[in-house]
Amino acid sequence: MELKKIIDNVFWAEDKNRLLVTKNLVVGESVYGERLLKLGGQEYREWMPTRSKLSAAFYKGLRTIDLKEGSKVLYLGASSGTTVSHVSDIVMNKGEIYAIEISEEMGANLILLAEKRKNIFPLIADARKIESYSKFVPKCDFIYQDVAQRDQVEIFIRNSNQFLKNGGHGGIAIKTKSIDVSKPNRVVVEQTLAVLRKHFTIIGSIDLYPYQRDHALIIVRKK
Repeated sequence: MELKKIIDNVFWAEDKNRLLVTKNLVVGESVYGERLLKLGGQEYREWMPTRSKLSAAFYKGLRTIDLKEGSKVLYLGASSGTTVSHVSDIVMNKGEIYAIEISEEMGANLILLAEKRKNIFPLIADARKIESYSKFVPKCDFIYQDVAQRDQVEIFIRNSNQFLKNGGHGGIAIKTKSIDVSKPNRVVVEQTLAVLRKHFTIIGSIDLYPYQRDHALIIVRKK
C-alpha cells in the first residue's frame, strides 16, 4: 500500500481503494473505533468522511488548507473530539489546539482525550461568549468551526476577529438547514459566502454530499 501526502501528516493510503489516514500521535490508541494501520514502520489512523466534515472535504477534493505541523488552532464546536483528534495528529507535539465545546457531556470525553493528547486544551464554554475563554486562547494560525446554529457565521467572524492572526486561514462547516431550512442549500451557501467576503478572502467552498448531508465547508484567509 502506497502513501501519498496531502498536507502535513495527512495521506491517501492507496491500493485498490483510497483511504484517508493521519499519522497517529499516540501509537496504539484508537479514538472512536477507527482502524489503525501499520505502514512502513509507522502507525496511521483511518479518517472517516462520514464521521468528520473535514475528512469529507478531503474526499471531495480539498487540497489547499494552511494547517500544518506546529500550527496553533482554535476549534469551535469540538464535541467529543473525533475531528479534533485528527487535527491533533496534524499539528503534532509542537502544535496546540484550543478546543471549545458547550456541552459538559461532550466536554467530559474531550477532557479524557486531552489526557492522552497533550496538544489539546479543552475549554467548556459557549463559542458566542468569547470573554469566557479569551484569556486562555492566544492568537492562532487556523480557526475551525463546526457549530450547527442559525448564527454560526457571526460566531465564526467574531472569533476570527479576536483570535485569528492576520493572514491566518480558517474553515467553517456550514449546516445549511440550521441557517435557513426554507432555502435550497446552494442559496444558503451563496448568501454565506457573500457575508464572509466582507471579512475574508475566500479560498474555496466544497459541498460535502454524500458524506455529510446539507453541509458545505468554506475555507477562508483573514485579510
